Amino acid sequence: MTERALRLPRVRASELVGRGWLNTGGRDVTLADLRGKVVVLDFWTFCCINCLHVLDELRTLEEQYRDVLVIVGVHSPKFLHEADPVALAAAVDRYEVRHPVLDDPDLTTWSAYTARAWPTLVVIDPEGYVVAHMAGEGHLHNLEVLVAELVRAHEAAGTLHRGDGPYVPPEPTSGTLRFPAKAIALAGGTFLVADAGHHSLAELAPDGETLVRRIGSGMRGPADGGPDDARFSEPNGLCLVPDELRAEVGYDVLVADTVNHALRGVRLADGTVTTVAGTGEQYMVGGADNVVARPGDDSGTDRSGVGYDGPALDVRLSSPWDVVWSPVVGAFVIAMAGNHTLWAFDPVLGRITRLAGTMNEGLVDGPAADAWFAQTSGLAVDTAGRLWLADSEVSALRFLDGGGPAAPATATAGASATVGTAVGAGLFDFGHRDGPADQALLQHPLGVAVLPDGSIAVADTYNGAIRRYASPAPDAPEGSVGEVTTLATGLAEPSGVVVEVAGDAIRLVVVESGAHRLTRIGLPAALAGELLDSGAHRTQRPVTDLAPGEVRLDVVFTPAVGQKYDDRYGPSTRLQVSATPPGLLLDGAGDDVALTRVLRLDPAVTEGVLHVTAHAASCDADPSVEYPACHLNAQDWGVPVRVVAGAASELTLPLHG
Repeated sequence: MTERALRLPRVRASELVGRGWLNTGGRDVTLADLRGKVVVLDFWTFCCINCLHVLDELRTLEEQYRDVLVIVGVHSPKFLHEADPVALAAAVDRYEVRHPVLDDPDLTTWSAYTARAWPTLVVIDPEGYVVAHMAGEGHLHNLEVLVAELVRAHEAAGTLHRGDGPYVPPEPTSGTLRFPAKAIALAGGTFLVADAGHHSLAELAPDGETLVRRIGSGMRGPADGGPDDARFSEPNGLCLVPDELRAEVGYDVLVADTVNHALRGVRLADGTVTTVAGTGEQYMVGGADNVVARPGDDSGTDRSGVGYDGPALDVRLSSPWDVVWSPVVGAFVIAMAGNHTLWAFDPVLGRITRLAGTMNEGLVDGPAADAWFAQTSGLAVDTAGRLWLADSEVSALRFLDGGGPAAPATATAGASATVGTAVGAGLFDFGHRDGPADQALLQHPLGVAVLPDGSIAVADTYNGAIRRYASPAPDAPEGSVGEVTTLATGLAEPSGVVVEVAGDAIRLVVVESGAHRLTRIGLPAALAGELLDSGAHRTQRPVTDLAPGEVRLDVVFTPAVGQKYDDRYGPSTRLQVSATPPGLLLDGAGDDVALTRVLRLDPAVTEGVLHVTAHAASCDADPSVEYPACHLNAQDWGVPVRVVAGAASELTLPLHG
């Protein structure tokens, strides 16, 4: 384990260069304008769930130090759609970003600050020098300590200037819906919509426009209660409880309350909202306190949550994005976007457990326990019981077969399940291409629905389209793949689909999130769709040249001032390494404790991506405190590399330093 700090020499911060600024009233911002303030640069991209977690962490810091701290979001896009300035402006509004944002579509400022991962935080002192570089999420406590230290030092030196920063709030907007996420049809013909931007649920009349009632006060928060008092925080997924279970569980709709990291039950008769799963805090991968401590627990009790199967209110969740009832599993399946997994929730027993996924980010098929997902988002179950999944960060349509039933439903839910991929290639490949499914491309899909003929409608969010996947015919030759076509284009970030069938007529009610509305689209009875090809794309980031043969990987982590490594529950660090293609690594792949490792790169593989995941835990070092507060830092890197003779033989990734 390395203890070498990236205590950077006094290096001047690079100028902030990009296409333009948001949240500044139309004026550009320079580092000279920020002199006298503590500045935190937040390198983010709006598709990234970890970046959204950091936005929520930073709200606390912004409020606490509003007169001495300026946070600057540097938006450096991953997907083509994210480079659209209109889409970026909508995302800044959608996620309630309350600080200046630099539009960096060409990754100019990203490169100047040697960022390698989303999110990355860089701290600049009031004199304009870089003092810290952090990758990943979970750094709030470290930032609080560092900002307080900088404020004290620079106030004493007379180099701190209090007062307003350059943030200028945008003009408020109004409308029935604001960035709606998903919708379901209710028995009376109305629609219940997860109105994420209004932090509430909206019931709309059958026309899809007229507001019938609202459930939730519209204030961000986790409060239970009646429709005027309850609070949500960016709710996304909705699912009806099976009729036969509603009286027993006491609610009719299950809601994925994403930013509250909770599942909520809603009783339609009176709009009462009850929290049924989650503690309201985010599950941190590798953390030692993801499970609520109960009387009688001792220091040896496993509270990591890794193998958790127990009361749903006793374990943290991580950005649940969608929910669906699975008769095969005998439980609700939860798309846990924040840690790239699927979970199973039994509403009768009030129990929850992980169903599929390792919590590593990527695209790996196979047994459910070994599969890798990437920001699990939209869910649907077909008539045969197969679970379909929009896996957004790998731009993929995936599926889960098997997984139950079990007794209790969650106890061994994922033991027999397997994961496969119908469409999608990996973290950095996307586009709009129809045709054979193994060649087709999507761009960050967020929703799926089952069509009457058993094919799958995909809300292809960043392509602004509805796509259709049809499986091979039963009599197709062995090895045949399905086909992808396009049903509709020109939509504004579609994120959910409701299928309406009346006789021979098929209509899709599309949740057009970017246009703040529901949109009906009529489909032909044949459901064939068009074959379109708008090209393939790869995420473009600066490539790191590395020498063939041995390369030293060094993930730098230094506990913040007043903290020490947390070894109470075993090793305080963890490092996982893999590669795409796998042959890039002749040696060094796998999972171990130390944050340094010697890799061996194959000279015959000229380029690829190194996937590095690091965790490091630290806790307050005050010996007078019996149970010190502890903190987990975590990050996934996908580092594009080129193998070049004579290039560097060391790769340094700063987790915190």
